Amino acid sequence: MYEVSPRVKTQFEKMRQLDQVKRLLDFIKADERKSIDELKELVLVEAPTHHEEARAAVIAEKFRALGLEDVHTGRGGNVIGLRRGAGNGPKVLIEGHLDTVFPFGSVKGVEERDGFLYAPGIGDDTRALAMMLSLLRGLNATGIRTAGDVYFVATTREEGTGALGGMKDFLEEHPEIEISLDIDSNDMSRIIFEATLCQTWEFTFRGQGGHAWSAFGTVAQPVHAAARAVAKIASYEAPAQPKTTFAVSNFHAGNISGVHAIASEASFIVNFRSNGADEFAREKQFIFDAVETAAREESEKWGKNTIEVSSRCICDIPGGAQDAHSPLVEAAWLSLSSLDVSPWLEQGGSTNANIAISKGVPALCMGRAWAPDENSKRVHNHSLDEKLHIVNAHKPVQHIAQMLLMAAGLDGEFGSIVKG
Repeated sequence: MYEVSPRVKTQFEKMRQLDQVKRLLDFIKADERKSIDELKELVLVEAPTHHEEARAAVIAEKFRALGLEDVHTGRGGNVIGLRRGAGNGPKVLIEGHLDTVFPFGSVKGVEERDGFLYAPGIGDDTRALAMMLSLLRGLNATGIRTAGDVYFVATTREEGTGALGGMKDFLEEHPEIEISLDIDSNDMSRIIFEATLCQTWEFTFRGQGGHAWSAFGTVAQPVHAAARAVAKIASYEAPAQPKTTFAVSNFHAGNISGVHAIASEASFIVNFRSNGADEFAREKQFIFDAVETAAREESEKWGKNTIEVSSRCICDIPGGAQDAHSPLVEAAWLSLSSLDVSPWLEQGGSTNANIAISKGVPALCMGRAWAPDENSKRVHNHSLDEKLHIVNAHKPVQHIAQMLLMAAGLDGEFGSIVKG
């Protein structure tokens, strides 16, 4: 049974009893339809990773219209706006990422039926942007002033080869940030407070190549060497705890014109992750050893030439851990419970929160949808049939509102639960 400390519980209960907080939560509920309609608008502005400029421009204009100060484009294309507090609390970041995994032309429209919206990128992470805008409207309408300054940021390059690049850039540009609140999960009941180590590498095998018949036996074959390496990697026994994974996601060699040729080059990409630093190091060493051994075995088999191997790191995401009973995590537990959501602690995570956690900044990743049943969790993220559960769509926004107030403090009422 998860127990919350008296200090966090007392402050949370005080917050919930305040009239201005009640008005804020009521406003957010009443704003639900507007927020959903705004989401439909935003998802039509496509934003593939590394190409977020059009959506960034829309968000920047909306930030300005909602009164944020110093709205500008930061390093790496991030859209940054400041909501100034009373100056007696920590500097808090709240963010969602602009990019989606889909190329231009993927979004044909938005369909709403049976309590869901359907469109590529409708959830991950376009909904987070609409949630922040709804929260801003609520804060403005109720006149709430936080104790600490709050940075509202729409980050770039979270997905894939972006490797959380926007978040990395923002925190390097703004080392003053003391608390980070991220929105990037389809199930708001998940409390994501840990950071999984993750790397993606490309390995390329090169040799002489030649005709499939006449050169056979006279050259070592790069494709065979790469295949040997993949087979060795596939044999790795990954532990269940700490959770550790690996996947060869791409394999490339030759072309259709050379179906009767020994290709001179072959490459593959492998992604590997672990919640444990020691296991991650063992897994990485196993993969690199497999690559070197495979190249050597293929070269020695023929004894004619040597397969050369090069490697390139595509994605490097740092990991880290926080106490499961840190004030931010306990506040999240109470916040979700107050909204009739059954919270649970996620083991690991690969979100923008990783960057803050790796720097020792208290951080949390929060959800963007209320998901009370299995069906609503089958949202097909990163697929063209992605959908978003919009029943009780106001609840995730209420959750981030409560977490923001607990993190930043409320002027004249209480300080930050983290820094107070």
